[in-house]
Amino acid sequence: MTAEYVLTLSCPDRPGVVAAVSGLLAGRGCNITESQQYGDRVADRFFMRVQFLSDLPDDELRTAFAALAPEFGMEIRLRDLGVRPRALVLVSKLGHCLNDLLYRVRSGLLDIEIVAVASNHPDLRPLTQSYGIDYHHLPVTPDTKPRQEAEILTLVEHYQADMVVLARYMQVLSEDLCGKLAGQVINIHHSFLPSFKGAKPYHQAYSRGVKLIGATAHYVTPDLDEGPIIEQEVARVNHTHSPDDLAAIGRDLECQALAKAVRWHAEQRILLDGHKTVIFPR
Repeated sequence: MTAEYVLTLSCPDRPGVVAAVSGLLAGRGCNITESQQYGDRVADRFFMRVQFLSDLPDDELRTAFAALAPEFGMEIRLRDLGVRPRALVLVSKLGHCLNDLLYRVRSGLLDIEIVAVASNHPDLRPLTQSYGIDYHHLPVTPDTKPRQEAEILTLVEHYQADMVVLARYMQVLSEDLCGKLAGQVINIHHSFLPSFKGAKPYHQAYSRGVKLIGATAHYVTPDLDEGPIIEQEVARVNHTHSPDDLAAIGRDLECQALAKAVRWHAEQRILLDGHKTVIFPR
């Protein structure tokens, strides 16, 4: 039975990588449907994404690439595109990003499965359950944070989640949790940081007369809001926009940036290049 796979790899930049990968696939009767690559001359690192059709068993493909990897020092990931990635979504009280993700999944615009939603507040339970998805209320205080994060990890394991999406989850993940979920957690926030910190950032931006507002989606690391950036959206504004107008525009930008980041992660289009990302969009 023919299946479609995506292979991503990074390795030291040297001649022969593309030939080795394409030769391996051709020698096994696989048909490449999409191929992108990039050589980072500063880091002397090579990145590649290949999408292909194959009639071979999954384990045979993995064995073949595992045998090739040491020759080039490759870090490899292989995924069957017929298996939808499973996402655990974390939220607080603001529901616009969660609502957008739920709609995109139901309408077929985002090919993932949201397996559960967890929150430190009960507010978004009705919205979540209207989609037939489990909702877990996990209250948190500074004293209970380690136990609450252990419960989040339990949910990741129970639902076999491939990624965790912070859809305006207003809690800082501990260094320990960031380490255990490295490369799997995507966050979204407004792009005023670090200029306008704390409460009411759009009111701060309004008082300063900003002309551009935006949103940033990034991988979560122990460095608060400084993880590798995946996507950013911006919009031009002017003096006629009130703080509420700015916040409404910002919510739309957050939804757009987060949806793109989740889709690209699910389609294995993002590779980490140190503190940066290499993205191979369609």
